[in-house]
Amino acid sequence: MIRISIFLMLVSLNCLAQKPTIYGIGDSTMANKPLANENPERGWGQMLPLFFNDNITIDNRAVNGRSTKSYIDLKLWDAVYNSLKKGDYVFIQFGHNDGKVTDSTRYTNPHTAYRHNLIRFVTQTREKGATPIIFSSITRRNFNEQGVLISTHADYTLEARLVAQEYNVPFIDMEYYTEILEMKYGPEKSKQLHLHYKVGENLFFPAGKEDNTHLNVKGATEIAKIAITELKKTNLDLGKYIKN
Repeated sequence: MIRISIFLMLVSLNCLAQKPTIYGIGDSTMANKPLANENPERGWGQMLPLFFNDNITIDNRAVNGRSTKSYIDLKLWDAVYNSLKKGDYVFIQFGHNDGKVTDSTRYTNPHTAYRHNLIRFVTQTREKGATPIIFSSITRRNFNEQGVLISTHADYTLEARLVAQEYNVPFIDMEYYTEILEMKYGPEKSKQLHLHYKVGENLFFPAGKEDNTHLNVKGATEIAKIAITELKKTNLDLGKYIKN
């Protein structure tokens, strides 16, 4: 009886150890935000556990302010790489901070360093038997006076798409689908997706806030839904981990 119990325990531990993990690597639009003091900000990767069942683990390693360059230079990628195992997934979304032309610690040329950093994430993920998925950056709420939504990502989305095509990586064009979302809400109502608060309206931002890049709970949840919808359309077996 004791031997059977020990055997069952070992089987259970082995099954637990083999449970796949989704790692999220990216910037602040994807990252987990602190929940203390009623902070309304969320990253869309922070909302993913709402949509997956308990048979997969979500480990969101996206970090505020990171580009592909700084994510590598600060050894954040090494930490993910060393944790990867066969059957895992890596959700890759960079671009917002790679375009910081005034910051040499983060800026990357989209056609050279940015491209090669994405290739590194892809190839090293596959070395571990894990599956990379490239996401383009979500759009910013950047409407002009005529109500036209203007892209701020230049060639970063293009290069993300090209790397995905060249290396046969699933590609989720988050910029395109979030453009649709922002335009559906329109120039004024799209503020409801972001950190837009008048003075005294929100205790976390008592002086008010006007942030067209980062997301509140509503915005992050809507964008996580987009990611889930598009993931279902791929040939990946992630569908079995997504809640009905």
